[in-house]
Amino acid sequence: MVQKRVLVIEDEPNISEAIRFILTRNGWQVDVEADGFAALARLRSAPPDALILDLMLPDMDGFEILRNLRAEAPTRDLPVLMLTAKGQVADRDLAAKLGVTRFMTKPFANAEVVSALHDMVAS
Repeated sequence: MVQKRVLVIEDEPNISEAIRFILTRNGWQVDVEADGFAALARLRSAPPDALILDLMLPDMDGFEILRNLRAEAPTRDLPVLMLTAKGQVADRDLAAKLGVTRFMTKPFANAEVVSALHDMVAS
């Protein structure tokens, strides 16, 4: 069976390493980027099967990354799980308008992240 690849765009090392650990244990190949510009370059050159995207990043927020992804053919349909500490209705609404696949707030349950990714990639 071919391993599914996920890119995690998260600037907090403790969170990205926790996600990497959880997903690797569940059979995923996990790459991590803390920088939005580097993440976009990686996404354009080798799109993964799914993306976990933080909203608050130092150089470019998750909304801007999502806008870029949805505007480009290779990543237009990429499943995106937005994982953020900002769970306000306005954030959820904007994420939905920009084409996010799932929206989840931190703190999160490990099983929820694994389940969401499996659902997103299977559909």
